[in-house]
Amino acid sequence: MICLLHGYLLEGSGSNLWTREVVRALCRRGETVHLVCQEGHPERYDFIASALRHHPGGRVEQTLARDVPYEGRCILHQPVLNGTLPVYVWDRYEEFPRVVPMVQMTDEEIETYLDRNVEVVRHVTETMGVSVLHANHAVLMSVVAQRVSAATGVPFVVMPHGSALEYAVRPDPRFHRYATDAFTAARRVIVTGEEIRERTARILHTVPDIAGKFRELPLGVNTAEFEPIPRERRREKIGRLLHALHGMERATPGVYDVKLPDANLEEKLEGLDWEHDAVLLFVGRLISAKGVQSVIAALPQLLVRDPDVRLIVVGHGPLRAAMQDLVRAMSEGDRETVERIVATGRALEGDVDGEATDPSLGKVRWFLEEMRTEGTLDAWYELAREKLTPDRVVFTGYLTHTELRHLFPCCDAGVFPSVVKESGPLVFLEALASGCFPIGTYFGGMRASIDALSEQLPEHVLDAMKVDPMNTVPGIVTCGAEALRWGVRFKDVLARAARAQWDWTSVAARLSGELSTVAAEGIGRAPLADVPRRPSQPEDAAGTPLRPDPSSSAATPPLAP
Repeated sequence: MICLLHGYLLEGSGSNLWTREVVRALCRRGETVHLVCQEGHPERYDFIASALRHHPGGRVEQTLARDVPYEGRCILHQPVLNGTLPVYVWDRYEEFPRVVPMVQMTDEEIETYLDRNVEVVRHVTETMGVSVLHANHAVLMSVVAQRVSAATGVPFVVMPHGSALEYAVRPDPRFHRYATDAFTAARRVIVTGEEIRERTARILHTVPDIAGKFRELPLGVNTAEFEPIPRERRREKIGRLLHALHGMERATPGVYDVKLPDANLEEKLEGLDWEHDAVLLFVGRLISAKGVQSVIAALPQLLVRDPDVRLIVVGHGPLRAAMQDLVRAMSEGDRETVERIVATGRALEGDVDGEATDPSLGKVRWFLEEMRTEGTLDAWYELAREKLTPDRVVFTGYLTHTELRHLFPCCDAGVFPSVVKESGPLVFLEALASGCFPIGTYFGGMRASIDALSEQLPEHVLDAMKVDPMNTVPGIVTCGAEALRWGVRFKDVLARAARAQWDWTSVAARLSGELSTVAAEGIGRAPLADVPRRPSQPEDAAGTPLRPDPSSSAATPPLAP
């Protein structure tokens, strides 16, 4: 029996989405899965049959019990914390008054968090017949799994995701030691592709035989939810989206860093000509690392190639207001505001990825500087003033995948120009399954996903998906125009490729097989005295562990880009 450790929620993207869909697919396969996470609304997920809150002291409170429409079922276990939630990059989380980046936590706070989770996971493991543990992220659930495994003899695997590696393990020696110890004890390291494999091996290069522990598991997509539709059915599909939005809580106008859709979203969506507009879609958190600024900068030249282009921007984040101001300033020929936003955008967003040395939106700044050198900058501003009216860009606010499954099929192309390498861009696969022609920065996990389509698409069509990482804005212009050209013609081919290679059902089957092998191998129970309490650390001459002062820069380094 599987126990999957995930320290966060089930809504949203990234590792949250991976957990949600893998557990659903495992339940569809008839398996029972124990899931340890902080999801506070289990009733929203039809695969969760039972939900238990584990209070300090051992009291267990059942908050949900019901039948589920699957052969298997998920039992959710939520450890009740002390109000502090460790994260990699700060965001808002319901029910947690103190959300803090891990690198800013003291040693005592980290151990308190670990102890609470170890207590719950050990109880689940020993009372529920768990045979294998799967821990998401390089820290801290990997450490929880390591300690429970050492105490119970139940083997564990770790699945690293990019955020923990980049924002905790790489910059902070404490988390590097935690991860090194956990990965050394893990039986397998599950990776989603070559990019995350290489990054993990590079950062944790001291783990003995780490290359021999790697097992590759592709990303997935729920192809039953994301399906292509003909253009004449788009308005009908948008009607379903409007129905899904009915009654939802909305963001207060002007308050954009919340996980809520905009108050007037229905009006915005009804303003598009779904039968005739060339709809370009961006989905992602509105921070510079995701590259939304490059899409906006490309719009004037895209509109020259196709005057019917409309851009839909889905997401929340600290750069939302600045991006709205950028669109307005470009449409009005307000050079001063455009250049101020481009020069200071990272500072405006609060420098969420921690690289304060350059506050500019680098890719757009380089684009503008190149045009200035070539003498074409005036023409770009004139194009923007002439063709980019504010209604050409629709900001929706935050949408979950429940709503996105209706929106993706109604868009001609999706653009995902991340500035940093991502281990696995799930939105790329969702666009693919929806017949929405995806384009993205051609590196990291995005490159691997595009290359995997080489047998399904002609080379010139595949090239239209590849945005040059060094010339992002011009790349979006070229690829975006081609994507809008090829999208309708190849939408069914894209959807078939998604079903054949990336459906969650096949992903879950492969994961289940790997975990079954690990469970069969087993490991011996470690003496309780050997159960690790803290990561291995250098010692002084007297044998006293040397730990960084929590107030020092070594303990709280700036977040990595």
